[in-house]
Amino acid sequence: MEQEHGPLHGLRVIEMAGLGPGPFCGMLLADMGADVIVIERPAALRVVQAGDAMNRGKRSICLDLKQPEALAAVRQLIDGADALIEGYRPGVMERLGLGPSSFEASNPKLVYGRVTGWGQTGPLSQAAGHDINYVALSGAMAVSTRPGTAPSLPVTLIGDMGGGAMFLAFGIVCAMLEARNSGRGQVVDAAIVDGVGMLTALIRSMRGVGIWNDDPARNLFLHQSPFYDAFECADGKHVTLGAIEPQFYNELLQRLDLEDVDPAGQHDWRQWPVLRQRVAARIKSRTRDEWQRLLEGTDVCFAPVLTLQEAAEHEHQRARGNFVAVDGHLQPAPAPRFSRSVLREPQPGPKPGADTEAILAELRIEQTRRS
Repeated sequence: MEQEHGPLHGLRVIEMAGLGPGPFCGMLLADMGADVIVIERPAALRVVQAGDAMNRGKRSICLDLKQPEALAAVRQLIDGADALIEGYRPGVMERLGLGPSSFEASNPKLVYGRVTGWGQTGPLSQAAGHDINYVALSGAMAVSTRPGTAPSLPVTLIGDMGGGAMFLAFGIVCAMLEARNSGRGQVVDAAIVDGVGMLTALIRSMRGVGIWNDDPARNLFLHQSPFYDAFECADGKHVTLGAIEPQFYNELLQRLDLEDVDPAGQHDWRQWPVLRQRVAARIKSRTRDEWQRLLEGTDVCFAPVLTLQEAAEHEHQRARGNFVAVDGHLQPAPAPRFSRSVLREPQPGPKPGADTEAILAELRIEQTRRS
């Protein structure tokens, strides 16, 4: 029998409203069926609009944390929760009287999820920072650099979302599972710099066994090889090739009419500059759509470089239902998929405080005491 509310149905998570990885972590848990309640402040700078995916599936309560009655309501909510998400600088929740030790007696199974850039401890723990800084310090930014150009990154994806929110969500679920056996909650210290460092595990493994070379001229992943990079087409758009394995590389040479090239010399980096020029010239001879018709779905490891709008319209994305329209705005569909659990259909996120009356009624707190 299908589980209609997602694998986390029945779990309650309190989210202290913030920006970036905290809300995204809450969205992931809400997509999986958790009852996520966002505690907003009246003067919140964040504006929730129809296209905002980060609050979907959640409920929202607005409370002025400067008021004792509001803090009491927050405590009551946290006392009845399985987990908490907060992304403030270390010490902020403690100054509010809402730190982890405040709930050891009243809610001993509480999983206290904390996401920051630098972590709860260490010499940088109180320093300001953003996604780009955490990725830079982890070493991951250096390995994405094209020789002769400044390092660059896809905005927020590696740090805030990958190293922060994903590891926080993973840590929270792990700690909730452990609490079922031990009866005790714990703090999850999800530092973005830690998570991004973990994401470099494969690269560090390849480096350890000699596959990864720190010399860009000899490293097939650092935009020097003729078979692993993005190439410009006749229309100024780009396609990607990733033919690392010998059989894929051999097929690439055939489909690009480069049969005179000896596939046995694939990893001879001294031949790369000349062959790269030939591959680039071949790709530049046709448009992106023409190459898509010729190469997509073959074993040359090909994909066009698409815009956000184009990605949602691609036939593979449509076939898997990877994007959904919510109030006329495209959003990514919940992931991953499950064989039994049916995930929550994305709906517009609530406006800040939209569920204040209903949540206060659940807590049996009079509306006049909310602030």
